[in-house]
Amino acid sequence: MKRAFLLALLGVVVAASSAAAAESFAVKSAWVQLMPGGGAEIRAVATGHCPSVIFGKKRIALAVRAAATADFPMVCAEAVPAKARTARLLLTDGKPAKTQRFLLPVADPQRILVLGDTGCRIKGSFVQACNDPKAWPFAGLSQAAAALKPDLIIHLGDYLYRESPCPENFAGCAGSPYGDNWASWDADFFTPAAPLLAAAPWVIVRGNHEDCFRAGPGFLRILGPAAFDPAASCAAHLAPYIVHIGKQAIAVTDTASAADFPLDEAAVPTYAKDFETLKTMSAGASGHEIWLATHRPVWGIATFNGTATGGNATMMKAGGDFSAFKGIDLMLAGHIHIFEAINYDQDIPPQIVAGHGGDNLDTAPADLVGAVLQGNSGVHITSGLSVGGFGFLVMTRQKAGGWSIALYDSAGTQIRECSFAKRALACAPAH
Repeated sequence: MKRAFLLALLGVVVAASSAAAAESFAVKSAWVQLMPGGGAEIRAVATGHCPSVIFGKKRIALAVRAAATADFPMVCAEAVPAKARTARLLLTDGKPAKTQRFLLPVADPQRILVLGDTGCRIKGSFVQACNDPKAWPFAGLSQAAAALKPDLIIHLGDYLYRESPCPENFAGCAGSPYGDNWASWDADFFTPAAPLLAAAPWVIVRGNHEDCFRAGPGFLRILGPAAFDPAASCAAHLAPYIVHIGKQAIAVTDTASAADFPLDEAAVPTYAKDFETLKTMSAGASGHEIWLATHRPVWGIATFNGTATGGNATMMKAGGDFSAFKGIDLMLAGHIHIFEAINYDQDIPPQIVAGHGGDNLDTAPADLVGAVLQGNSGVHITSGLSVGGFGFLVMTRQKAGGWSIALYDSAGTQIRECSFAKRALACAPAH
């Protein structure tokens, strides 16, 4: 009798232990992401099961956004309630549970951090020393940027650059994963970006490295703005959408597949339709300052074969008579791995290029006036500059109107100051 009781008791303990193990989970990464049309989601990459989040006093279990596969853990998501002011994600089971606090969208963002092109390039013979923080400074940049306590973060695309195996006998990237899988996404973005992911809500822009030939499936699974469809391997193009946060309206367009040069005639109708949508979105956001956040700049500049040139041939043709830009106050883009601040003639808003977050750097003249734009777009640069080196920028709202723009290097040291007001950029001389 005693022996039977002990065996039964042991069975209960084993069953309870097995149930606890089955219910255990691990959060690999989590963040808050602004969504099309307004509102935000808290997302998490997890194993075991989706974690729960506490908004104020209300506890909600995140739902499965994308089920786990051989290459990716599950991705979980939950909409942030409109009136929520705090969010704590449960990182462990049990009592007391370990939690992580997340900042939610504020009614009127005062400090907006902008960065792009943060991954580390490993592609054939183009190899960056990802293990060297000087050659690839994104982890330190992320920590320095988070310390500045932004209200909002805009990433202008290109998160994953590790496309090929690290060459043998090259210590600079030894041990690096590659390809569109969680190991690569984690190494190139989620682990180094961890301080920033916890610092503020994000606006996510798709880059050309997230096209369907590279990391597009992973991007749509983890960071995509729409519901994930496991039956669709990859959407080649996403429709424009707008996010609202206080007085700010940010129009997001997908230019991942908009060829810079030569002109892609077959793609022109797609981007022409996007520009028509921009007109409608701008009209619907009347009264707000509207920024266009995209990956490829329409009229950016880089030095190519010794000549300063630029302009995206496909979008220049799709943009037609420039009327789509009349309702836009400022353009933000990455793609060119340098900082640029450019004013144009015509009725075109100024352009900030911030593609210097981590990948191999590009070059451009310090003074961009006179740089030749491709084709016969009829657009000319009236004033503009470039600043080399890795870094990011923080835009701070001014009480008198407009924004100050602090340009930082990858260590978080301010190196330049610009301003933006009334559809114009101005930059102070270098120190």
